[in-house]
Amino acid sequence: MSHSFGTPSGSGAPSGASPSRRGSRSSRAAGRPGRDTKPRFGFGLVGPRRDRHSVPVDLLDALALPVGDDGVVIGVDAESRPAVLGINRPVPYDVTLIGGLWTAQVLALRAAATGARVAVETGRAPAWTPLAQAAGGGQPCVSLHDVGRVPPQGASAGSPVVVVRDCGMRPPRGRVVSAPWQSVVTLLPYLSPVAPRLLEKSSLVGVQRVSPDEAVQIGRIMGLPRHEYEALSTLADGVTLWCTPGDRQFVMTQATDAETGLLGGARRMD
Repeated sequence: MSHSFGTPSGSGAPSGASPSRRGSRSSRAAGRPGRDTKPRFGFGLVGPRRDRHSVPVDLLDALALPVGDDGVVIGVDAESRPAVLGINRPVPYDVTLIGGLWTAQVLALRAAATGARVAVETGRAPAWTPLAQAAGGGQPCVSLHDVGRVPPQGASAGSPVVVVRDCGMRPPRGRVVSAPWQSVVTLLPYLSPVAPRLLEKSSLVGVQRVSPDEAVQIGRIMGLPRHEYEALSTLADGVTLWCTPGDRQFVMTQATDAETGLLGGARRMD
């Protein structure tokens, strides 16, 4: 059994047409030279006639196209498959990253590449200035703001926003919070006293290499199995455990040549 695609070859006459009618139709067509090249009013030129194309039913699955998730490709998983963070959402979305500046900056660059506007709230503007100047090919898609000075961003479905809060160990409560099409990413260099509150309210949590004591605390807060939280103290630079309420995945972030030239190699400490 097979499925057919395309247009059948031949004159296209109905099977019930009589031979005489088919013959007269053919003779009339033969009497008008160039019929197949003359434009038909409203329809253009007559297209080519091709044979049927068929494929066995058991091979239909081979016609499927692999379509992944929508979002920012943040790296690859243990099987070298792309790992995607969907941070542009029609609902408020909070992300907490306990990790290094390098990973936060790669995330900001790639979010900008998807069309999001990125607003960085930071007390170390010099560390972000080269990225802001290089992103967007001269377009102001990454803006820098002092702590507590981020203006309303006017996020929408056509102009999503990612606010990156790089405000140290004890970030103050932000004036600009998560909203539809406006995600907030809070960067913490270590597990600070405010971390439990942030982790509990976040939709997505990323954890890079931490001390064994911090790993135990994070495991308790996030409900991680022992083998996963013990691994947190041994992670290589560029590796992050990303957690949602229903899923967890270790991801290796691999920089492109352009990102390496701008940000340097992957590192946990700055």
